Amino acid sequence: MAWFAPLAYKRRITDITKAELIEWGIKALFLDVDNTLTAHNSQEVPDDVKKWLTDRKTDGFFLTVVSNARRSRVAPFAEKLGLAFTSAAAKPLPVGFVRTARRLSLACKQCLVIGDQVFTDIWGANLCRMPSVQLMPMDLASDNAFVRFKRHFERPITAHYMKKRGVSL
Repeated sequence: MAWFAPLAYKRRITDITKAELIEWGIKALFLDVDNTLTAHNSQEVPDDVKKWLTDRKTDGFFLTVVSNARRSRVAPFAEKLGLAFTSAAAKPLPVGFVRTARRLSLACKQCLVIGDQVFTDIWGANLCRMPSVQLMPMDLASDNAFVRFKRHFERPITAHYMKKRGVSL
């Protein structure tokens, strides 16, 4: 297994289709917050992302936020969208992902991790054998210094796997 490779690459969350989710056997979507659903540290969600989330709920998928951020950041954000959440998930360790899957009584392979960071979202998903989709960050300028540092190392890894799969975004 390629530890840092997702199942798929997409520019934005709205590029993930219902048909793909069904094809992949997905029942639940585990959503990162910062630079996945919104800019880093923002509470505002673009309208097209809100519509996508509503459509996936209507389609019967269970949506939950799984974030390393503290409860004080994640709870108001998730509640605003009507989503369950797991905060302080300790990604890339599997604990937050596995705990959330168990809470839903789902096998890990039925849960899709969606996020923008290789060393938290993608690696963590692969450690617990969950499929994942890596998104391009919504707003790089909003990243904090630590995330910018990690992105320096993530860029060549992402480029390698995208080239290997013939993906260009």
